[in-house]
Formats: sequence, structure tokens, C-alpha cells
Amino acid sequence: MNSALLTIICLSCFYLGYRFYSKFIANKIYSLNEEQKMPAHEFEDGVDYVPTNRHVLFGHHFTSIAGAAPIIGPCIAVYWGWLPAILWIVLGTVFMGAVHDFGALVVSLKEKGKSVADISSKVINKRIRIMFLIFIMCLTWLVLAVFANAIGVLFTKYSTAVLPVNIEIIVAIIIGYFIYKKKINALIPSIIALAILYLFVWIGSNNPIDLKDIGIHPDNVKHTWVILLFIYSAIASLMPVWILLQPRDYINSHQLIVGLSLIFLSIFIIQPDIIAPPIANINNDGPSIIPFLFVTIACGAISGFHGLVSSGTTSKQVNKMKDARLIGYGATLGEGSLAIAATIAVIAGLSFVDRTCYPWACSFPTSGEAISNFIAGSSALLQQIGFSSSLAETIIVVLVVSFAATTLDSATRIQRYIICEFGSATKIDFLKNKYLATFISIVPAYFIATNEELRKELWQTFGASNQMLAALTLMILSIYFWKKGKNITPLIIPMIIIMMITISALIIKFNQSTTTLLYAINGILIILIIWMIIEGIIYCLKKYNE
Repeated sequence: MNSALLTIICLSCFYLGYRFYSKFIANKIYSLNEEQKMPAHEFEDGVDYVPTNRHVLFGHHFTSIAGAAPIIGPCIAVYWGWLPAILWIVLGTVFMGAVHDFGALVVSLKEKGKSVADISSKVINKRIRIMFLIFIMCLTWLVLAVFANAIGVLFTKYSTAVLPVNIEIIVAIIIGYFIYKKKINALIPSIIALAILYLFVWIGSNNPIDLKDIGIHPDNVKHTWVILLFIYSAIASLMPVWILLQPRDYINSHQLIVGLSLIFLSIFIIQPDIIAPPIANINNDGPSIIPFLFVTIACGAISGFHGLVSSGTTSKQVNKMKDARLIGYGATLGEGSLAIAATIAVIAGLSFVDRTCYPWACSFPTSGEAISNFIAGSSALLQQIGFSSSLAETIIVVLVVSFAATTLDSATRIQRYIICEFGSATKIDFLKNKYLATFISIVPAYFIATNEELRKELWQTFGASNQMLAALTLMILSIYFWKKGKNITPLIIPMIIIMMITISALIIKFNQSTTTLLYAINGILIILIIWMIIEGIIYCLKKYNE
């Protein structure tokens, strides 16, 4: 099949979803009230609650949810062929993921910027809030471990990306100062910042920064990067959002648009044929396509972590209720577009790469192999339209690292909120200290990220728990709007599907666990899930019989 035609079909589905389905959801279920005062105005503090231009906030939200996961998941999932991956990305994004993200944002806005966990206490009972918080903490430690490890691998293997990624942080702080202190319009400074970033991408492509050159033993390079990344994420998560998080994410949103545009442009110009089979490895020794396709592609279809971003950081920055549709539903479609680009980069872009074995004809890929496949396929596409090999590779690596780093410090900030909220819920006062909460956010994640045996098994456990959080969030949304007399069918159907898939996946992973720690993680997640579902069912039956 022609890859350009497939791309047009997928992007057209996303356009139709935004044009029609998002309006249906907004009007019939979410009821966006323009008169309601936004939490960003009601609790404005210049640190977390900051009224923000919707285009700037779209960039922040987009890049916070569009980390490396919508790249890694699809690039692993092509093991089963391109057709299942594409179908799940398109249908999952339009009818599940975007609805989930939009709903989590709207409910948080209606409830004074509270997190989904906090809202669950009001919707059901206080017990479920505690369980929700524990579940979110477990998931967020997995998120931090996955992304810190991914960036550490990339910085170790592609040292040309180190300079531009770190220069971007400095430029973002300067841009943040001019935007929020000098009240300069964000567009022009962010474009200038993007130009500076790409200048350093070019410089960095010829000037790699390798820790081995300053005396770090080759075996310790990745470990050193992981430590540095957690130190960075801790500091960044404690800064006011306008200093680094918002301006860097706005720059990254432009970078993602440029990167996606280049990939899609190369696809439309070259129109490479898809070399992967539509269906593959259904009966092989690898993981079964059901349920594991649906948890391998988590971000890029539906992701519980998105609900944390929507209700954890984004809801505290929304300027007007009408902005929620663009930010909540629209940004998820953008992430779906990244997942489509990643899939096509592998199934068509690798046709220009000399390989002895392609992902659909080899053993089940690891997350590191998936990233390498994306970089190889995407940079090969860019080379076909005139980019040099080193420049093309550096552009793609910087793209991946930038978004993984955004997710890393956003997740650290969210984990801090959750731990402080857990301290309030359990009346453990010392957990309310934001510095101690930040320390607790990164230390367990560091030990998970550096456990080599656990790391090999981490991706699908992360995917399954991430999807289950989405299902549980949909349960809270369903009950919330059911109590308001809304038709919740568009929420109930995705909730049931995702619950069945993820419980199956976690039980299988529990039975296949190779370490005590993995047994414990999977076991705790399963117990919490079943308990929360039972609490939801008991509450609904009680309300129905009243």
C-alpha cells in the first residue's frame, strides 16, 4: 500500500473527529459553561495557577502528553503488522483517548482545578481517593523510570543531541522571562527560539558531547545521564510553570509541528511503499496480539497519564472554558498524528535502510530497539529529500528527547502534587512539604530505571497500568456526568473495553513476572484496580436503588 494514501486517510479521520465528534461530546455531555470562573483566575498564584493564552497552553499540554511513548508503542506494535496498529491508533484516539483527555480537563475545570483522584472522593467516596492516589503514584514512578531510561539511552547512543537539547532549556528560560515579565506576545520569541534550537541542532550534529570524553567509564554513561536527568526534573518541577515548563513546551510544540511536517512532507514527496505486512506474528512465540497490542500502544491511542496532565497541571492554566476543546481533544489528535508518523516511519521509512531483519520479521522489539527503528526510518525519509545523514539523525533524536524530557519534568511535578495530596488525604503532614514530595517522586523511579532485569519487562507493565488508569478515569467521568443526567454511552463503552483489556494484560504479566519487584508491582496494581471497580459498582447500585 502507498504510505502517502494511508497518511491522508488517517489525518482525515482525525479532522472529522475534531470537526464533528468533539462538538457532539462537548454539547451533549460536557456542557462547557462560559460563565464559570476558571481555577487559573480564581486561585492565581504565579506559580501553578497561571491564566495562559490557549495557543501557548496547547503547546504545553501537547508536548506534555506527546513524549516518547507515542513513538515507542507503535514502533513495537508493528511486530503484529501495520494494520492493527493503524486501526487502534485512529479509532482509539478519536473515540477513546481524546474523549478521555477532554473529559478529565473539563471536570477538573468544573471542580476548581482538582485532580481526578481528588474528584473521585466527591464522586464516590474517600476510600477510592486513597486508592486512586496510590495507583497514580505507582504509575507515575513507572512513567518517570521509562522516560529517564529512554533519554539516558538516547544521550548515550546519539551524543550529537546533547548540545541542542540543553541549549533549548536556557533559551526557554530567557523566552519565559520576556513573555511573562515583559508581556511580549509569545509567537515571535518562540519562533526565534526555534530558529536558535535548529542552529544548535546543526552545530550539535558536528560536535557531539560524550561523557566518556570527560572521564566517565563507558559502562556508566547511561547511569550518569539517568542521575542527571532526575536532578534536572526535580529542579524543573519546583520552578514556576512560566519560567521553564510553558515556554519550553511552546517551543517544543513548534518543533513537533516542524518535525511532523518534515516527516509527512517526505512521505508525500517520496510516497514510499509500505514494506511491512498488514498482519504478522499472530501465532508466533511473542506476546499475543490480544490484549498486548492495546497496551503496547497506550499513548497514541488512549493514556491514563494524559488525565493526570489534564487535571494536574493544564486545568490550572486554562484561561476560558471554551479553550478546553482545542486543548483537551485537539492535542490528543496531535499525539495520534505523531503515532501515525512513527508507524509509517518504520513500516515505510526502513525501506531505505539496509537491514538484515525488520521489526515484523524479528523477535519482539524492546523499547530501545523501537526508538532506534523510528530514528533510522525517520532520518532515512529526511535524507531522501536532501538532508545530510548526521543532520537528519540529530533532528529526529532532538525531537524524541525534547518530548521525553517534557514528560519527565511534567510527571515529576504531577507526582509532587499527588504525594502532597496523599499527605492531605491521610493527614501525614510531612508529605505536604513540596521539597520532600519531590524527593519521594524521583528516588523510587531512579531505582526502577536502574534495575536492569526490571527494565526489560517494564514497557508492557507501564502500558497496562497506564491504560487502566484511563479506564478508571472514564469510570469517574461516567458517574460524574450520570449524576447530572447526561447520556454517558460514549464514556461507558471505552471504559468497559479498556478495563477488560488491561486486567487481562496485567494478570498475564503477573504470571510471567521474572522478579520479585515485578510481581509486587503487578500484584499491587491488580488489587487496587479490582478494589476501585468494586467501589464504583457498589456506589452505582446504591444510587440506582435510591
